[in-house]
This record gives sequence, C-alpha cells and structure tokens, in this order.
Amino acid sequence: MTVENGIRVVAGTFVLVSLALGWWVHPGWFCFTAFVGVNLIQSAFTGFCPAVTILKKLGFKDSSGGTSCGCESGKSCS
Repeated sequence: MTVENGIRVVAGTFVLVSLALGWWVHPGWFCFTAFVGVNLIQSAFTGFCPAVTILKKLGFKDSSGGTSCGCESGKSCS
C-alpha cells in the first residue's frame, strides 16, 4: 500500500471512529473529528502531514517517485 492510500485509510478511520465515539460515548469526541478535518486542510496548503512521516517509518511505499505532485517521473502534472 502506498503512503497516499494509507493517509486516506487513516483519515477515514479516524473520522468514523470519532463520529461513533461522539454519538455513543460523549459529544466531546466530535472535536477529534474537527481536528482531522483541520489537519487535512492545512496539509493541502502546507504539504506537511504528520501521518506521512509515521507511515513511511512503518514501511509504506511513496508512489510519487520523488516528485511533490505525485506524478510519475517524466510525465507532466496536470
């Protein structure tokens, strides 16, 4: 699995778990849902996502081929 796919799995899991906890345990868990959303937005603007570092250390492959936009080497990004 690639880092990009791992990020989607982690974010989706965090959102679903925090929504369930907010519904059945305590509404304060909705703050964690908001945190995940804010982190996704800031990573879109800054390019920094703490989960990427963690997933790379866990052995996930980087599919970007060294480019920042995720395109394969030699292809133009659109």
